[in-house]
Amino acid sequence: MLDYDYDALREIGKIVAIARDEMAKAVRPGVTTKELDDLGAKILEEHGAQSAPIVMYAFPGATCISVNEVAAHGIPGDYVIKEGDIVNVDVSAVKNGYYSDTGKTVIAGEAKRPEDVRLVEVSLTALEKGLEKVKAGTKVNQIGKAIYAETRKSGFTVIRNLAGHGLGKTLHGEPESISNYFSREENQLLKEGQVIAVETFISTGDEFCVEDEKDGWTLYTPNKSLVSQFEHSVIVLKDGYEILTKAD
Repeated sequence: MLDYDYDALREIGKIVAIARDEMAKAVRPGVTTKELDDLGAKILEEHGAQSAPIVMYAFPGATCISVNEVAAHGIPGDYVIKEGDIVNVDVSAVKNGYYSDTGKTVIAGEAKRPEDVRLVEVSLTALEKGLEKVKAGTKVNQIGKAIYAETRKSGFTVIRNLAGHGLGKTLHGEPESISNYFSREENQLLKEGQVIAVETFISTGDEFCVEDEKDGWTLYTPNKSLVSQFEHSVIVLKDGYEILTKAD
């Protein structure tokens, strides 16, 4: 095992999971993304944790809230969530020098189309398929291969320029990238005790996202394809994995 305090990792994992789930429960038409972010910030503070995006990158929000065609790094603000919006909450935080990262996508109110429901479902099942590959000695790229296969089988695409990553004593560590597809470069072996964040970015069409030139943060699909993301932080075990960001 690595030089980690695994109890500290479990603690911060539980905290971000609580914030993620409470924010997801609060998603409904009429709520602003800033109100959701305030809720997340309050929960982190109550548990003695700090927002990782603020600590590491001076991000303009405690959490990232991405709606519809926004794939990641959505800035909380005065946007009022509408019926049928696809809303992702991505919560990462630090406590006692240890980081954890998690995300969840929900639909506000009633979905506009059955395809929207399927998009969210496939994003979650693809994450589960990717996690099934996690164990010591497995190549990192086997995770992406499984995510991609599940996604394509269901008729959706993956965002290729967003990925999971290693973490622990930093928000982004080794491996630097855990893609949503098979990447020959990601051939390093997972080690027992390693901590990684596995996440899916599943799209209705686009395979790449672009950065908003005005705010320098928001990543969106150029053809307005909808995106769903799910994410767990896990410890790599000899014969599998332990989810740190699981809800009770």
